[in-house]
Order: sequence, then structure tokens, then C-alpha cells
Amino acid sequence: MSKTWALVGVSMLAFAANSLFCRMALANTHIDPGLFTVIRLFSGALCLCLLVLFNQPKSARKRAIFSVIFSNAKLVGAIALFIYAAGFSYAYVNMSTGTGALLLFGAVQLTMLCVSYFTGERFSLLQWIGFGLALAGLIVLLLPSASTPPLVSAVFMVMAGMAWGVYSLLGKKAVNPLRLTAGNFAVATIISLPLLAMLAFEGNLQFDIGGVIYALASGIIASGCGYAIWYKALPLIRSTTAATVQLSVPVIATLMGWVFLAEAINMQIIVASLMTLGGIGLVIAKR
Repeated sequence: MSKTWALVGVSMLAFAANSLFCRMALANTHIDPGLFTVIRLFSGALCLCLLVLFNQPKSARKRAIFSVIFSNAKLVGAIALFIYAAGFSYAYVNMSTGTGALLLFGAVQLTMLCVSYFTGERFSLLQWIGFGLALAGLIVLLLPSASTPPLVSAVFMVMAGMAWGVYSLLGKKAVNPLRLTAGNFAVATIISLPLLAMLAFEGNLQFDIGGVIYALASGIIASGCGYAIWYKALPLIRSTTAATVQLSVPVIATLMGWVFLAEAINMQIIVASLMTLGGIGLVIAKR
């Protein structure tokens, strides 16, 4: 069980890093959010396909890559992945970090918990208390920095959160997480090509080296490797637990901002983080 939670912990670190890379790219460089999305998906797909090949005997490598793209990919998963990645990028152009995180993770939790409830999973009283404590901690952490977002940006972020919730739920059925994630990324990249063509046609392919580097880091490290690990952990935990534990991501992202971007940290952040992490502990504790 400790191995499972180690996988979950690494996944949460990757998700937080992804938020950090995206925020740095869209706030500090000139890359277009659509191009950021395409580079992120393509580099993630390439990384995952290479990982699949390295895990196959030489005689089976050509067949393995064919299998990844055409046999293991799930169209619904690939579409959900694309909607999440594109919505996330476009929403953060005109939205504060706190508002975006509240909308994103609120939509994720609502989607996963509603589906889990209707499929028979239930929280105990202690787990409901833990979930409420974790959510309250997240609000304490982020609400003071939140502002009313433009309607279009808010819709994009809610769609991204719902898509990520669907993508996570689909991962619980993964038999081979690495191949499934690689296939989903490959198909999502193909789905994103019309977006790239539209940007080129409109002359909006704006980018710089810094933005491309952040997009590659987001795709290869935080998305490709992070999502493969997440898909490996998902079948080992309950959907309700998977939904709640993701509330730790904004806390981790805040700490990363303090370490890597010299962002301020105060007693409010410390108390909110302890509330969120303590609530998650109650949810995942054995009943």
C-alpha cells in the first residue's frame, strides 16, 4: 500500500509542476496558449511512446508502437485529455491563479464524486468531514487571491476540470497504464492538429524559446510521465479518494511557487495547507 501512495504522491507533484510550468509560460513568455497545448500534447506523446518502446523486446518494438496508437488508445479518453489541456491553457490567459484553481478542482471533485456516488461508492461520516475540511482549506488558501473571471475563461476552466475528472475515472479501468496513456496522448495530439492549422492560418503562432521550453517540460515531465504514474495508481484506490487527494495539488503548487519563484508564504498559507492535507488524511484513512 505504501507503494501505491508513493505513486499518488509523485503524481500530485507532477500535477503541481504542470500548473507551475503553464503559469510561467503564459504569464512570462509570448507563447500562444493553443501552441502551448499542441507542444505539450505532442512532447508528452513522444515521451510516452519512447517509454513503451524501451519496455518492449527489440523484435516487438515496431508492433508495440502500432499497438499503442491503434489498440490501446481510448477515443473518449483522448478527447477528454485534449479538452482538459486546451481549456486549461486558454482559461489561464485571463484568469488569476487562485480563481483558476478553485474552478478547476471544484469541477474535478464534483464530476468524480457525482459519478462515484451513482456507481455505488460512498463516504463514511469521517470521510465526509475530511473532504469538507480539505475543501475549506483550499478555499482559505486561494479565495483571497481570487477575482471574478471573464465568463468565457470561467467556462473553459470548468470544462477543463470536468474533462480531467472524466479522464481520471477512465484511468481506473486501465490494464496497461503506460500504453493506455501513450495512446491517449498520441490520439489527443492528432485531435489538436486542426487547432494548430487554425493558428497558422490566422497568423497567431506566437512563441519564444522560453515558452517552448516550458511547454516541453509540461508535456514530457509533468504530463507524460506524471499521467502515466497517475494511471498506474488509479486502479489501486477508490474514485472518491482519487477525487479528494487532488485537492493537495494547489497546496503543493503554492509551496513550489515559494521555492522556485520566491512567492510569499504566510501563516494563512500554512494553516490552509494543514487543513487541506489533514482533511485528505481523514479521507484516505482506513475505516
